[in-house]
Amino acid sequence: MLPNERWGKGDPLVLIHGFTQSARSWGTIGAALAARHAVIAVDAPGHGQSAGVVADLPAGADLMAATAGGDASWLGYSMGGRYALHVALRHPGVVRRLVLVSATGGIDDPAERAARREADEALAVKAEAEGVAAFVAWWLQRPLFATLPRDAAAVESRLGGTSAGLASSLRLAGTGTQQPLWSQLPELGMPVLVVAGELDPAYRAHGRRLVESIGPNASLAVIEGAGHACHLEAPDAFLAAVAPFLDGH
Repeated sequence: MLPNERWGKGDPLVLIHGFTQSARSWGTIGAALAARHAVIAVDAPGHGQSAGVVADLPAGADLMAATAGGDASWLGYSMGGRYALHVALRHPGVVRRLVLVSATGGIDDPAERAARREADEALAVKAEAEGVAAFVAWWLQRPLFATLPRDAAAVESRLGGTSAGLASSLRLAGTGTQQPLWSQLPELGMPVLVVAGELDPAYRAHGRRLVESIGPNASLAVIEGAGHACHLEAPDAFLAAVAPFLDGH
């Protein structure tokens, strides 16, 4: 099992954060979801209280499924979306509904995937050399987060881990390590909601492809005026899209 934080009552909902974040990063989104759900927010391997947990995407997904302890809805953002996809494919019996936020099914081309692994290795070395605070500050200045206000980034919630943990996550659970899952996506039989920010064209495209690959049980919600971290940038619009889906509507 993985360290986790739990709030609220109702149908269980597992939340999986993005890279550099932790279970504490869900903030007002987690609180709002906990009004109707028993929220289980995990610290992903290499992050928060799981900084010392060394696991790749499949092994991490197995740990998360064990942590949830049974049938639940699952919501994963970015890196968390990669984990959530692995949970749903490896342990479909524990996934009632699936929400994938700014996620992808992987990089098809082996050369592009290898190049991404090299880039992730360079990031891992940078994290080890600079330490958590400096690396997180630099990470949030990347173009991917250009539309994320600093006060919405929950920076303090990102500082509780270790540089070794972040480096391990990049090496074992980065996009370059993910084997393409596109051909397996039709196996997902549960309802799936894919969410992407309007201002994040790459992940809007990934989102459309996820929905097309999964089939008629999947739908796409685009959050207007938001980028990659759309749940943090536009929480009200995000909840308006996600809450009815989790309630079965």
